[in-house]
Amino acid sequence: MTELDLSIETERRGRPVPSRRRRGRRGAVTAGLLSGPVSYLLVFFVVPVVMVACYSVGLLTLLPQDHYLSLRAWHDFLFGSIYMGVFWKSVRMSLGVSITSVLLAYPVAYLLALVAGRRKYTLLLVIVAPFLTSYLLRVLAWRVILGEQGVVNSFLKLVGIAPQGWLFYSQFAVYLVLAYVWVPFVALPIFVSLEALDLSLLEASNDLGASRWTTFRRVTLPLSMPGVIAAFVFVFIPTLGEYVTPLLVGGPKGFMFGNGIQNAFLQGFDWQFGSAMSMFLIGAVMVLMAVFGRFVSFRSVSE
Repeated sequence: MTELDLSIETERRGRPVPSRRRRGRRGAVTAGLLSGPVSYLLVFFVVPVVMVACYSVGLLTLLPQDHYLSLRAWHDFLFGSIYMGVFWKSVRMSLGVSITSVLLAYPVAYLLALVAGRRKYTLLLVIVAPFLTSYLLRVLAWRVILGEQGVVNSFLKLVGIAPQGWLFYSQFAVYLVLAYVWVPFVALPIFVSLEALDLSLLEASNDLGASRWTTFRRVTLPLSMPGVIAAFVFVFIPTLGEYVTPLLVGGPKGFMFGNGIQNAFLQGFDWQFGSAMSMFLIGAVMVLMAVFGRFVSFRSVSE
């Protein structure tokens, strides 16, 4: 055995080797710390979803009209109802709201991250201030603004323009209110992505003779795309199942898929049909998350 081997062996023997009892304690501590969150997820997320899935195929029945071990609810939903059309309408609405929110929030995030300087966190606090107010109160405020006797409607009538029913209880109202609600939220991941930019890259682009627009198009925008895509996903997924805003400001014309699920449970009292719709929405969201996950690393946004 050479001197090098002897030194390595001596160093290895000199290190304290953790005993099995110590490793067991560490494992017990880790399991104890994880037991709370895991139990919470199991009880309040996994178990309800499994129950809804079982109810949709008749493995679990509660009402007299429920069909045991039957795919009738899925068949009626997929082939014998109007709700597939409502689902695609909700997809189009969510897509439009997400794109609009990102387009409106990007200049705000750019201003905060790269222009505002020391005042950026103060201005960021001003932007997120609406989150201190209840979501329901903000939507109800828009009912007052867009209502028949609201500020906007009264002004349009004063200047001789009749809204003709497109301002309130319409898809436009749902689109407008959802975009208003989500813009401050969308600005946050974009702001984080822009703030993490290496400013030396922008300076190098300027030194090489690139214009501001070229620098933005070739450097700033590509490097901020993880935040943009993450912001898009954060809006698209919740909006797809939205039902409170369409219920309050949309009316029949603003009816969305979430309202259909609510009607199936509360008005139609067909829980199996509502369960099938719910599971379809959950499956669609999971597929969309898998697709978006291939284009963005959410860890890169947080870092």
